[in-house]
Amino acid sequence: MPAEFIHRFMRGTAPATLLALHGMGGDENDLLPVCRAVAPGASVFDENEIRRRANDLQEWIGSASAQYNLDPSRIYVLGYSNGANIAVATMLLHPGVIAGGVLLRPRLVLKPETLPDLKGAPVLIAAGETDTAIPLPETEALGRLLSAAGATVDLAVAETGHDLTPQDFNMAKRWFAQLI
Repeated sequence: MPAEFIHRFMRGTAPATLLALHGMGGDENDLLPVCRAVAPGASVFDENEIRRRANDLQEWIGSASAQYNLDPSRIYVLGYSNGANIAVATMLLHPGVIAGGVLLRPRLVLKPETLPDLKGAPVLIAAGETDTAIPLPETEALGRLLSAAGATVDLAVAETGHDLTPQDFNMAKRWFAQLI
């Protein structure tokens, strides 16, 4: 039986599902308005954990896909900070569970012994040039690792720190519009 995650599910009209993963100190409601703004019509989930819960998260995604009758090949992530990090861990440890997504202020949290084949999974990484919580070289290293694993990575660096900006939301909305 997969672990139960505190989550919110909002049925959308688009065929894709958006898995929103908040950062430390957030809760399952924080990113819902952002998800609705950047991916209108997508169904939305939210949860927070990092590496040790990647297995639980992948099991939960499988169970939730069945429960809500979702297409597992169309589940994309919108993750911020630690939420982006759990998404990366899940992608690297359980390729194919997450189809791709937007990673806002992520860092390289693990290097698998063997790189998975991410089969061109689309990933947008948004970094802050002056982010003191997650320095740019760590985010760039993540982009290189995901590319080496076969993901199609776009890296955007904004003149900002760790906080999210309207530029992040506009970029994510344009990016998701191409997928949904």
